[in-house]
This record gives sequence, structure tokens and C-alpha cells, in this order.
Amino acid sequence: MEPEVTTQEQPHHNPVDESSVPLPPNADREPAQLPGTETAGAGQLGYTGRPLPVFPEPPPLTAHGPARIIAMCNQKGGVGKTTTTINLGAALAEVGRRVLLVDFDPQGALSVGLGVRANELDVTIYNLLVERGHDVREVIQHTATENLDVIPANIDLSAAEVQLVGEVAREQILARVLRPVVDDYDVIMIDCQPSLGLLTVNALTAAHGVIIPLECEFFAMRGVALLVETIDKITDRLNPRLQVDGILATMFDSRTLHSKEVVRSVVDHFKEQVFHTVISRTVKFPDATLAAEPITTYASTHGAAAAYRQLARELIARGGAA
Repeated sequence: MEPEVTTQEQPHHNPVDESSVPLPPNADREPAQLPGTETAGAGQLGYTGRPLPVFPEPPPLTAHGPARIIAMCNQKGGVGKTTTTINLGAALAEVGRRVLLVDFDPQGALSVGLGVRANELDVTIYNLLVERGHDVREVIQHTATENLDVIPANIDLSAAEVQLVGEVAREQILARVLRPVVDDYDVIMIDCQPSLGLLTVNALTAAHGVIIPLECEFFAMRGVALLVETIDKITDRLNPRLQVDGILATMFDSRTLHSKEVVRSVVDHFKEQVFHTVISRTVKFPDATLAAEPITTYASTHGAAAAYRQLARELIARGGAA
């Protein structure tokens, strides 16, 4: 199974001439050069062209739960949803948050990326959705990362969308499944499939917030308006508490003017909904997937790990996590 973030080179864009266009800090270098870290100077500009805030280390929690549920959603595939779910979850777990990840994609990439052999399991998220009598706690798998658990999925989940069509309150079935464990965790993140079908609607109905990973390509921007429209409809009709926690620029390449222009366009349109943190393209992500580890443990000192730690701090600072 191929990881969600690809490592193909981008020969179509000419590198930026550093003598004419000043480049922002490169996230593939030392973590201290990342925007928003403690070394960011006053007035320094990040990839988004905005002043870089400093996101402090969050204080430890004195109690856990109830969880804030976040849907990782974009109907376009290959934009970094699974990579972000795994690594943001691991970064939140590092700072003492109890995190549950829900694999809600029939491809099961999140399960594989955390070392869970979902194809060998008799009970997965599919069974929790379509069958009665299962205890969600017995389906949860503990990972090698402390404070990080996962509800796995496999190809069986692809049949759920058809089977749920005739169910009463079919949009609220995932919310019912998660209800018994909400008090056990601080954050629950749902890795959605790349579509706006019934499974994604279930995730958005169960969630408090949405994070939208957006690849730094102009074609990737086209579907965001449709997704935001869907979120607005669900907020209006099914889940009034739902809000957009942020839009996350992923697969950024600081060597190309194209990536910088995409980020500027996204910020111009969505303003403060865009995270200051930007996730750069790097081969470390698929390497970590093959090792079945989050980037925070596979390459702990790499800039990509520092970027997700920064994203965790930013999400907490925004109120998107405990």
C-alpha cells in the first residue's frame, strides 16, 4: 500500500532565484529554523507571509477528557490527511494528551502507518458501525507511542456506506460509536476518506472541529470551496457545534515560487483560518510510514518532526485541543 504523501520530485517548476526572492526558513533543516518556534524573532515572517507568533509549550493536564473530536478532511486524495493525523496525534501525545485516532478510510493507511495489521483483525471500525453488541474499547489498539491509540480499519469499511443508507439517523452512527470513550481521551482525530460521502458526513457530524490539509498546488485549492460548503450544510442541518479549526498547508517546497504563491493565495482567501505552521515535503514521511512510526519518533530531531510539534502547540493555543 502506498503512503499518502508522495516523494516525487516536481520538475515542472523552476527553482526560486534566491538573489531576487528571499526564501523563508527551510523546514528540512534544523528545527530551530522553523517558523513559530521559540527562536522566532519579533516581526519575522513565515511561509504564510504573516508575523510568526511563538506557541508556548502547553502546560500538563491535571485531568483527562472529555475529548474534543477533530475530523481530518479533504475530498482530494494525497494531500497529507493520514500523515497529519498520525504525526499531529503523536505530537499531542508527546505533551501528555491522551489521543485516539480513528481510521475512517477503507484503504486503512492510518492503521498500517501505526503498525496495526488491520487485515488480520476480525473486528474493526466497520463492525462497530454496522453491527450491534461490540464494545468499542475491545476494538481499540494501543500503539508503540505512549498515550496514542487507534481504532483500525480495513477494506471492509468500503461496504459500510451502502449498508448504512437505510439506517435511521445514519449520519450519527459514528458519534454513537465514539460516545462511550469520549471521556477517556483528550483528543479524538478521525482520518476521513477522500470523498464527501456518507462516511465523511458521519465524521463531520461527530466532530467538534475540522482540519483541512491542503497540498501546495493550485489544483488542490479547487475542491476546498466545495468542502467548506459541505461543512456549512452540516453545521446548519446536523451539527451546529462544528467549526473549521484550520487549513493546513502541506507538501510545501520552499525551492519553488509556485508553493509560495499557493500559500499566499490560501491566506488571502481564508485569512486567519490558515495555520501559521506549514508542513514541507520530505522523504522522511514515507520512510516513517514504512517503519510504522510517527515522524516524532522515527526522526525526532528532523525539521518535519519539529513542524508537527509546532502544529500541536498552535492547535492547543487556538483552542482546537485541550
